[in-house]
Amino acid sequence: MSAPPSTWQEFSSIELFSTPFPYFSSPVALTEEAASSVLKWLEGCTSWRLKETEFYEQYEFSFWDVEVPVHLSFLKEPSFLDTLKARMEELFEVHFQQSLDFTAHKLLPGQRIRIHNDYIPGCETHRLLIQLNREWTEEHGGMLMFFNSPNPADVYQIFHPIHNSAVGFAISPASNHAVSTIHRGERFTLVYSFYAESVHV
Repeated sequence: MSAPPSTWQEFSSIELFSTPFPYFSSPVALTEEAASSVLKWLEGCTSWRLKETEFYEQYEFSFWDVEVPVHLSFLKEPSFLDTLKARMEELFEVHFQQSLDFTAHKLLPGQRIRIHNDYIPGCETHRLLIQLNREWTEEHGGMLMFFNSPNPADVYQIFHPIHNSAVGFAISPASNHAVSTIHRGERFTLVYSFYAESVHV
């Protein structure tokens, strides 16, 4: 992967929505080569740490706390992250602070994320999710779900975590979402957290 980091993104066929909160989806996020390489590394990575809260249990780590292989160094390159931030700013028509959070999540069979909105005043305002996995099917579970309200029965949209697909959304009191129970396989997600310029962290 000797091309400039910014060219390893390949968002295409982006669809924008405003209900029940602003979000977009894209069937492709990274180049095929980049997505395959990142997934292979995540599958063998030893940096995972189990985190348990009242509404989820998952394995995760921050990219700022780990060393990535040389061939994946683009993930932390300023040019790659700046291009990603610029695309999010364009889609949501908002300016972000230069700093961002960048983590990886892994869900295993039996794990799920219950409905929540992630809203904390003065904190993260937008999020980008890039899904990575192998031949995911509906039988694997792990669907990303958006809701019209905090009622778990009030489902608005369901996203299959198709390999190398992306979903981005604005975080607010209305951004109710969840991930259904994993039945088999490993579900990996790259999670980018952005902060609007008016927010201080």
